[in-house]
Amino acid sequence: MDLATVTQYAPAQPTAWREGDAYLGGGTWLLSVPQPRVTRLLDLMSCDWPPLTETDDGLDVAATCTLAELARWRPAPHRHWAAATDLPRKCCDALLGSFKVQNVATVGGNICLSLPAGPMIALAAALDGIATILDPAGAARAVPVARFVTGDRRNVLRPGELLRSVFLPSRALRRTAACRQVSLSPVGRSAVLLVGTLDPEGEVLLTLTAAVPRPVRVRLPLTSRPNEAARCLSQAVSAADDRGYLDDVHGSASWRRAMTEHAAVAVVAELTGSGPAG
Repeated sequence: MDLATVTQYAPAQPTAWREGDAYLGGGTWLLSVPQPRVTRLLDLMSCDWPPLTETDDGLDVAATCTLAELARWRPAPHRHWAAATDLPRKCCDALLGSFKVQNVATVGGNICLSLPAGPMIALAAALDGIATILDPAGAARAVPVARFVTGDRRNVLRPGELLRSVFLPSRALRRTAACRQVSLSPVGRSAVLLVGTLDPEGEVLLTLTAAVPRPVRVRLPLTSRPNEAARCLSQAVSAADDRGYLDDVHGSASWRRAMTEHAAVAVVAELTGSGPAG
């Protein structure tokens, strides 16, 4: 895409943000559609943030970390981060894009675009991720990723703010995880993306994205049966203060509800050993 209105290109830091600026990470979306209001691109890659920083407290994922880097990452064995075994790779594979896109698209860009089907939103929300946001003056604020997205293509970012990183705490990474993704076609955009985690103390946490405008989370006791969990999840969607299940070309609301309930049954059964993983 030829962005005809863009006349300048500069490193994101220490350049002062101004009206008409857009932060550029991987550019897989920014450079693919017209941006008539953008006159200058601020390059985040020039910040040279380490993509992944692993400590005893958890994993810090830079906004500029690519999906391919995250998918290849494996934690040190002594940390016993069960959720990190397959979940990051599965969520990266849920992106509608080729391996070329995964090698350029960034975790931060996927979250900030705030599409319902954004798989990095699902991953970070399910693992209690905390987003660090920087304002144009460099001051930081922290927001749980589960509350970062407020609707379809809407989030809590204010003009000039950028997503610096997402921190995934070790207590969440130690959980057992399971996920299910559903699309209308084998390579279609996710219509349902459900991630479930099992807390060592016996609580099941379900995080639903793609089927709804923003993440919906449900906490359930370990004793919950899969069918009960499916009903609780759909009740939570109905009670949310938005329009419930999405209804668009990627799937009708009634179909998404049915697929969500099917996925919930499978995820809870896998986590609790209460039936076929399906």
